[in-house]
Amino acid sequence: MKHKQVGSVMATEVVRALYGTPFKEVAGLLAKHRISGLPVVDENEKVIGVISETDLMVRQAETPDPGRHKRRFRLAELTRGARRQAAKAHARTAGQLMSVPPVTVYADNTIAEAARTMARHRVERLPVVDEEDRVVGIVTRRDLIQVFLQPDAEIRRVVIDEVLVGSLWLAPSSVEVGVDEGVVTLTGHVERKSEAGIALAMTNRIDGVVAVVDKLTYRLDDAHLRPDEPAMHGVTGEWLRRP
Repeated sequence: MKHKQVGSVMATEVVRALYGTPFKEVAGLLAKHRISGLPVVDENEKVIGVISETDLMVRQAETPDPGRHKRRFRLAELTRGARRQAAKAHARTAGQLMSVPPVTVYADNTIAEAARTMARHRVERLPVVDEEDRVVGIVTRRDLIQVFLQPDAEIRRVVIDEVLVGSLWLAPSSVEVGVDEGVVTLTGHVERKSEAGIALAMTNRIDGVVAVVDKLTYRLDDAHLRPDEPAMHGVTGEWLRRP
């Protein structure tokens, strides 16, 4: 079952900066293109860092206020994070301002993989790179949301063709597939409990599926059988053996 890849939703026109791009020029690029961040590349177009609006705000936040007393020295300011923040506060170029190492994805990564990467690193956009780490695109949270705009009719077709018929070898009429606003309901009777579990799991992984409602029944509870017994042969057995 194929999943939509990052390359199908990414923007190929990438606003970028070089290591030596001046601070004000970086700020101007973000404002002009109305974006919240951009990659920093070297002379070979390889991504070496990423700049976000937050990085620019660090400098503004650390600008001395004439009306405030000078802060006392604190031990916390010796930490690596504090030193990094202090360096950004005095940054004059993109290279001094950027966050490293850059968090990137490949064009052939799935939408789900990109979404997990964004969530893990708490970022809103990701540079898309090729095998040599050269920038080929940019993908944002808004781009990834497109996967949930998959029409209900298309989701239903994929469930029937790729899950029920293509993987489980079931007759299309054996299980009724209903889809409403991305919520899939599977209703019907299958031979084995393991088949019902696989149908639910595979359906849940289809691009655009929000949730799966289980209304499946089965004749044989094969959960207690060993994977090498005859009842487990075929696609069901292969799925059950997966770690």
